[in-house]
Amino acid sequence: MKGIKTILGVFAAASLLFSFSANAQENANRDENGKVVRGAYETNKAFDNTFIGIGAGINGVMRPIVASPAKWGNIGLALDLNFGKWWTPAMGMRIGWHGLWDRSKAALSHPAVAAGDKFGFNYLHADLLWNISNTIGGYKETRFWNFVPYASAGGLAVSKTLLPFGKNAETNWEYAMGVGLLNVLRLSNRINATIDLSVLVSREEAFYSTPRFVGFPSATVGLTFNLGKTNFDRHSSITPVVIPVPFTTEQYNALADKVNALEKENAELKDKVAALENELAPFRSLVNGQTYLYENGTFTAVDVKPGSPITLYFDCGSAVLSAREKAHLEYFTDHVVDADTQLIVNGYADKQTGTARRNQQLSEQRVKTVVDLLTKAGAKESNIETAAHGSTVQPFNTAPKNRVVTIEVK
Repeated sequence: MKGIKTILGVFAAASLLFSFSANAQENANRDENGKVVRGAYETNKAFDNTFIGIGAGINGVMRPIVASPAKWGNIGLALDLNFGKWWTPAMGMRIGWHGLWDRSKAALSHPAVAAGDKFGFNYLHADLLWNISNTIGGYKETRFWNFVPYASAGGLAVSKTLLPFGKNAETNWEYAMGVGLLNVLRLSNRINATIDLSVLVSREEAFYSTPRFVGFPSATVGLTFNLGKTNFDRHSSITPVVIPVPFTTEQYNALADKVNALEKENAELKDKVAALENELAPFRSLVNGQTYLYENGTFTAVDVKPGSPITLYFDCGSAVLSAREKAHLEYFTDHVVDADTQLIVNGYADKQTGTARRNQQLSEQRVKTVVDLLTKAGAKESNIETAAHGSTVQPFNTAPKNRVVTIEVK
């Protein structure tokens, strides 16, 4: 039928025109020199770059395809259901079902269908997809129109009823193969529109009892829905090829002189390091924190204790040490005091303030404060001799200095 031929021709011409036009306009996937950038790409997970597709359109019958002129059948309704995956930006595969029903001008003897009647048309197939747009123009996820020819093979069931397994179906199964042109129009990352043009070929004798071949052209439009990850990532290990530029004789000699100078400097630094190692040799056995006496090139470890007695000053009327005085006491206990240290602790109060009785109590409280801190630092209370003098004894010549506790080591 001329109508089928015209429709398929228009679809094919339009897809080719727009595909090549879209490819010609792609330039975002080129390098700075204008060359197309291609692979390699990282392998995606099993579910990534998969898709499901649906479509609807028309079927036709052309018999025999080797005769002239070919005899076209009437138009039937076509549906498509597909599931596929892109393994690389250029190669993919899909499996699916194509059917629903068709018509033929000539009667089908296998199964018995009168001329012009509907007959069931079901094609279970696997298709090998080739994205020629990505192959020629380089991969680009945002390309609007992709041109995808494919090869198809599968089983074709022609039945007297629309359902191949229905009652009185009289289904005839036959191998079929074909070629197609899938046009993919990008609507978003997840959704594409498709125009699918194909022609199947099967043995005519399976349907018409003649030893020739019969063709089944089809045109459908539909949608595909992308699942999982929708893009491909370029492999990170790819590095640009660097072409070395030859050195001139002058450049080579200049670099050689620099190398010789650096080698000489390196040798001098090694000698200096060796000399410093010799100077540092006597110091390497020293222990951090230990005090040493150095005489005639020899280090002798010595125990150094802070001067004794030490003084801890209090505020007027207070038996509490300030943070500063606590730090003095802590330094003393860290370096002098242990469980065997014999200590003498004397407490005082100034006579310029308070009564004698109050000053005696205050000196006793100050002594107790210091003794408690000494015992917490490791001293034994039995090794501490204490005396509280109140204001009866004034060891210093000013009132602030006489608000004091002194500590001596026996």
